[in-house]
Amino acid sequence: MLNHLSLRLRVFLFFLLLAAGGLAISTLALWISYRRAGDPALIDAFIFAEIIIAFGLLALIAGIWLLFDDNVAKPIERLSSQLRARAHAGVSTDMDLQAARYLGDLAPAAAGLAEQLAENAMTTAEAVAAETAHLAAEKQRLTALLTEIPVAMLLAGPKHQIVLYDAQAAGVLAQIAHPRLNASLFDYLESTGLTDAYKEMIATGMDVYCTLSSVDGRQTYSARMKPLGDAPGYMLVFEGSVARIPPEDARPLVYDFDLLETSGDEAFEDRPLSDLCFVVFDTETTGLLPHKDEIVQIGAVRVVKGKIVEGEQFDTLVNPGIPIPPASTKVHKVSDMMVQGAPDIAQAGRSFHQFAQDAVIVAHNAPFDMAFLRRNAQRMEVEWTHPILDTVLLSAVLFGASETHTLDAVCERLGVTIPDTLRHTALGDAVATAEALVRMLPMLTARGMVTFGDVIAETRKHGRLLEDLN
Repeated sequence: MLNHLSLRLRVFLFFLLLAAGGLAISTLALWISYRRAGDPALIDAFIFAEIIIAFGLLALIAGIWLLFDDNVAKPIERLSSQLRARAHAGVSTDMDLQAARYLGDLAPAAAGLAEQLAENAMTTAEAVAAETAHLAAEKQRLTALLTEIPVAMLLAGPKHQIVLYDAQAAGVLAQIAHPRLNASLFDYLESTGLTDAYKEMIATGMDVYCTLSSVDGRQTYSARMKPLGDAPGYMLVFEGSVARIPPEDARPLVYDFDLLETSGDEAFEDRPLSDLCFVVFDTETTGLLPHKDEIVQIGAVRVVKGKIVEGEQFDTLVNPGIPIPPASTKVHKVSDMMVQGAPDIAQAGRSFHQFAQDAVIVAHNAPFDMAFLRRNAQRMEVEWTHPILDTVLLSAVLFGASETHTLDAVCERLGVTIPDTLRHTALGDAVATAEALVRMLPMLTARGMVTFGDVIAETRKHGRLLEDLN
């Protein structure tokens, strides 16, 4: 019955019960003594004695509870979170055992076990790496070869979600919107032509040649839709579409074939965390007041199937329309000269909104960043109704509310390194937050939080730290 309560709360309830029991026993003892004395004049003396006993007992139990909470309950929670980080998030840094010094041999034993498991895992990983190095090299060469073939090609699932795209297809999609793994093709191409071609392909089992239009009506493509044999979905080849990609803008072949098996039919709160797409973002601003300051930079990356998608980034400077204070420039290194010619928040916000479409938005201290976006929603002509996760609250769920939950502290606990050159840049902090999220997801699942709804239910218990935005 109490399994869903935290260890610290259960310990508190234990001492609360102890205090209530002590007060009940002392009250009963004094009442019986008073009745046996048989002198009504003694009532004031007995009441005074009960007050002294009550305050003394409560003070004694409260003091012992505080010592127990600080030296037993908190260290056990901290120790368990460190073990989970090493078991499920691949953290390999030394464990902090100072807080658990009063737990006897428990902390050293846990550290020894974690170290031994890490050594065994490293030995196994080295053996596996030696066996798979050749396969990895072959895969890398094949990926590079496919990327260089001048054919714009992508794979889509039966519900028209993007499962794979090459560099050429990325160039084609980028003419319409940011290429996004697991995004619906209907975000890029007009649905009627696409669904008609798909129905014909299913009916005939043959390749179908079709003409497709972009959703904005500005582009028309000749394409060939090809079935994937026994696998669900199809291949879409843009005939005669060769996007010239400069070397500095080249991206790898992007794919995740597990997306072919993802149904996506469940209500959002019932979807497994592993099936969700996350857009992890950060902003840099002219100051710390969302009601008057402005955004100067937005950076974001996408996480699909628990992995950061290489090549899918959003990074733009934003012209705030007001001078950037020198104190702010000193922090994020964005100056007035740098934002000259950059898009304003209306244009940049619309682009970011499209990049985050159908995804869970993730940020560290999300109320701060979302306040800027929502204040400018009318200028962007969009609504920010995305589900939101906050890594501050996720950290509180996993490591306890009493811990420090700054981005630096969370990254240190999870073994994420933030290069000094990228700290306090929008994209750099977004990447660091995404790395932390990727390590947190398996830890959440191991704690029994399998679906998005499970996680939200837990984060709402820590609402005193931050406002829940869902």
